[in-house]
Amino acid sequence: MHDPEINLSNSILIASCGIDCRFCRAFGRAKNPCPGCRVEDVHKPKTRLACPIKTCEKRIRGGFEYCFACDEFPCSRLSHLDKRYRDHYGLSVLENLSSIQQSGVEAFIAAEDKKWTCPQCGSKLCIHKPDCLACGYVWRNP
Repeated sequence: MHDPEINLSNSILIASCGIDCRFCRAFGRAKNPCPGCRVEDVHKPKTRLACPIKTCEKRIRGGFEYCFACDEFPCSRLSHLDKRYRDHYGLSVLENLSSIQQSGVEAFIAAEDKKWTCPQCGSKLCIHKPDCLACGYVWRNP
C-alpha cells in the first residue's frame, strides 16, 4: 500500500524523465508496489534504484527536478528511453517533459489524469498495458 502522506496527484510522482509513475505497472501492482521513481523507499525495485536517469550526476549536481533543465537535454539515455516507450507503449517522455516545461507540472498532471482514465469505466489505465485492467476496454492497439 502506498504511503498515505503521498498525495497521488503530487508532482513527486512525476519522474525526472517525464513518466507519470501513477500510471506505471510497477506503481499499481498489488504485491510490492513501487512508490514512484522520486520517492525514497528501501523496498523499491532495484531497477528503479539504479536507473541511470534517476541517478544522473549532472541532474543531481545541477539540482533540477526534470531533465529538460539540463544543458544536454535530450541526452542519449533519455532519447533511448523515449524511443523505447514510443515503440512499445505509444508514449513520449520527451513530449511529456516539453508539456511540463511549457505548461507546468500541475497542468501536466491534470492532462495525465484525463489521458489515463478509462473512457468506458473510469478506472485508472496503465501505460504498459493496451487494455483497461478493470473492464477490458482496449484503448490502444497492442
